[in-house]
Amino acid sequence: MTDRAFGFIGGGRITRIILGGLERAGKMPGNIVVADTSAESLDKLRSKFVKVTVARNNRQVAEQDVIFLALHPPAIPDTLKDIKDSLKTNAMLISLAPKPPIAMLSEMLGGFKRIARLLPNAPSIVNKGCNPVVFSPSLSSNEKEELMSFFSLLGDCFEVAEEKFAAFAVCITGGPNYLWFQLYELMELGKSFGLSKQETERGIAGMVQGVVTTMFNAGLPPEEVMDLIPMKPFAEEEARIKSIYRSKIEELYQKLKP
Repeated sequence: MTDRAFGFIGGGRITRIILGGLERAGKMPGNIVVADTSAESLDKLRSKFVKVTVARNNRQVAEQDVIFLALHPPAIPDTLKDIKDSLKTNAMLISLAPKPPIAMLSEMLGGFKRIARLLPNAPSIVNKGCNPVVFSPSLSSNEKEELMSFFSLLGDCFEVAEEKFAAFAVCITGGPNYLWFQLYELMELGKSFGLSKQETERGIAGMVQGVVTTMFNAGLPPEEVMDLIPMKPFAEEEARIKSIYRSKIEELYQKLKP
């Protein structure tokens, strides 16, 4: 699939994540065209990925074989209206946004139906993403397999029901951001207590992998897993922390749900 012409409408974070993952996997497409309103974003891409060509406009991107729509939802309607007459009949458009759904995307494109939706999360940049996907029925089984094989270069890729996309977006795609600031703080504390950078990184990596393995493979209910360690410095704060989690993530979900 990497021998096809690829286009990205939007050259921000998610495009850098996908291209970074493909480069790390040694599977960079030979033809990549990107359009963005930000000259700074385009400069960042060109400085890091030598195969990137800057498009004159979104319509030039839409003329490619595989088009990634890497935009925030509010920018999508006007963009699709602009590019709908430039799409090839056999092109495939991949939306990377948590909304709108395929039916609405198709309507905005004047009936174009060869659409998929992918939610790549940040670890895709190191080929460890957890990336749900939804396909339009208009894509053939062979095309779906081809796309799944390509998406799997970025990490774990699996097909889900479209009505669950918003839940995946807030609980899984955004999940690293709920954890990273805590893990980086542990790193800083470890170093301040005398651990070397190497010791801290090794320890945190092993700890995080062990935490997940214990959650899902120990055969214990959550309350017993969380009772394996007697030291509980946040016991008095857990209810408040969980309340913050629920309120903030629920707020995000309400904005994205169908």
